[in-house]
Amino acid sequence: MFVFWLHPLKRVQSDLIFINFATMALIKACRGFEPQIGPDCFLAENATVVGDVQMGEQCSVWFSAVVRGDVNSIRMGNKVNIQDGAVLHCTYEKTKLHIGNNVSIGHNALVHGCTIEDNVLIGMGSIVMDNCYIETNSIVAAGAVLTEGTRVESWSIYAGIPAKKIKTLTPELFAGEVQRIANNYVLYSSWFKENA
Repeated sequence: MFVFWLHPLKRVQSDLIFINFATMALIKACRGFEPQIGPDCFLAENATVVGDVQMGEQCSVWFSAVVRGDVNSIRMGNKVNIQDGAVLHCTYEKTKLHIGNNVSIGHNALVHGCTIEDNVLIGMGSIVMDNCYIETNSIVAAGAVLTEGTRVESWSIYAGIPAKKIKTLTPELFAGEVQRIANNYVLYSSWFKENA
């Protein structure tokens, strides 16, 4: 485990995560699994990360977000941001959650037991159910509901309830949304780490 418990008013900076012990995220073991947090990550004070979770580099878990690896594993690549109020979970003995690199999970999104490849934006308030597969370079629009087993094609935008392809993702929109948001969240987290 990479978290060291010290006096609650002391501050420690490890190679793996910045921790302010006066106000820190809930990082909790479950069923013998402890979350593994990669280098240069940020966890907001009231974020929760539990169980069999592995994060890559420069990830961030924002205020009131929950990453629950209690019933199955959650794996994240590099530069993944889990925005405020989002929930990541799986189904016991059935589905795991795999998230690639440069992925943004929008505010209050629910992502459950699916695969998300690299360079994806999951919009605010969207729901992604078990066994969905989201291919690289795509967007799931805000408020969309991907029903179980939906496959999102690369270079596409899915929206609606249930979500369907509404258009092809242009290179301009990809750079202006998917890449921009992933990069911005690395910047935003740096502001909080400066004050840790």
